[in-house]
Amino acid sequence: MKRPVKIAITGAAGSVCYSLLFKIATGEMIDRDQPVILQLIEVPEAMDALRGIAMELEDCAFPLLHSISLYDKFEEGVVGAHYVLLLGAKPRGPGMERSELIAANAPAFASQGRAINQFANRDVKVLVVGNPANTNALCASRNAPDLSPAQFTALTRLDHNRARGILANHTGANPKDIRRITIWGNHSNTQFPDLGHATIYGEPAMSQVDESWYRDHFIEKIQKRGAAVIEARGRSSAASAAQGVINHMHDWINGTAENDWVSMAIVSDGSYGIAKGIIYSFPVRCDYGRYQIVQGLEISDFAREKMTATEQELLSEMKTVADLLPKETEASHQNLSVGLRSGQYLQTDRVR
Repeated sequence: MKRPVKIAITGAAGSVCYSLLFKIATGEMIDRDQPVILQLIEVPEAMDALRGIAMELEDCAFPLLHSISLYDKFEEGVVGAHYVLLLGAKPRGPGMERSELIAANAPAFASQGRAINQFANRDVKVLVVGNPANTNALCASRNAPDLSPAQFTALTRLDHNRARGILANHTGANPKDIRRITIWGNHSNTQFPDLGHATIYGEPAMSQVDESWYRDHFIEKIQKRGAAVIEARGRSSAASAAQGVINHMHDWINGTAENDWVSMAIVSDGSYGIAKGIIYSFPVRCDYGRYQIVQGLEISDFAREKMTATEQELLSEMKTVADLLPKETEASHQNLSVGLRSGQYLQTDRVR
């Protein structure tokens, strides 16, 4: 059996993590023959609930679950971690503006970035799920100067999966036969779910749906899906978010399907004219632990307007947390270059 890998997870007593942990323990995230060590992190007041979850995991007797450790200090829980999943974040309260939510969460993610920089495995892969995910990932990345920014990502795979599932339901297609959907930009209601290059059964998706449905209904439905789930069930997305985490990490580690791509929020290198340095969702292909921005896609005027709107929101969010973003040094630029050369982040020349 392979040597176990360490997975550190925050917000481990939350509903998303409860749906996630059992999938990880059965091998869905990495591989069906990869043992894992779970390093579960929570705030002190949630430790009793976390102990109960650990009991359940133990009672399942998963062959791949090597051990479970519980922590109420992030710095201890992230030691030696090969993968870090940052699920925990302060939720948005009644009447709270998005800028207030950003300001409330940013210091914690900056601190977590410093701890990851100091204590995690040097090849660590980090996924930020706690909202506002893109800017939280930016804060963590910029406070980890010894790591490549390419090692930090944010979750837009949930939005990607939502777009795929809703399109499948609308057209009667099987989700596996829908390919090349793209989520551009921020995990917020400015994100742009793009069907301009998507296919259904190998044929252009836009030739199989009404354009007015796409522009006037589909886009907004994806943008506001999270709020719709909360309104319907009284709680935020849990199982679907967990599935998005599993898909994101599995593809990052093992590679994407042939002739397809997925959406990941990653550090922008300026592709498609998007401002460098922000964490922005692009279409990517993954291969053996690296991701590649798909290049050469034609961008319509309609798509460009949507892409720019979500870019501007991210630039505004970056200004909100400016005090927590250390200036990029020559070392940080070298780390990104190392990430590019090592294949953590590698562009393709053109769409295949």
